Amino acid sequence: MRLLTHNMLASNARGAVTGYPLKLQVVKWSTKEAEPNADFLRGMLPKIDWAALVAATQALGLPELLPGAPPTDAELSAEGAAEDEGSVLRRLHRALLEIHIEEGTLVCPDTERCFPISRGVPNMLLHEDEVRN
Repeated sequence: MRLLTHNMLASNARGAVTGYPLKLQVVKWSTKEAEPNADFLRGMLPKIDWAALVAATQALGLPELLPGAPPTDAELSAEGAAEDEGSVLRRLHRALLEIHIEEGTLVCPDTERCFPISRGVPNMLLHEDEVRN
């Protein structure tokens, strides 16, 4: 599961008020290189909950990966940003698209309901008695 996916998931379990953001408990993660796409990242940035993304990178033990505030369009559009490993564009790309959670748990912030992540796939299925009416 990529952190991009994590940033979009919420719990719909009975008792959940917002069910977002899900707390991330990581057992195993890996990185898989992908070609940076600045246009994609600029388009996705308004849809990203920055605080949840930063919390996810901290849960991975990578607190220095992202700055505390979202990058500006100028930072994402800077000349050579796609090639510069230290640029905000490359760090955002790494966080959203190259980090893969292989094993772990997503925890609902409202109900503490745990959703397992196995072989990179989060299981968000609810038991019948957990479904909201």
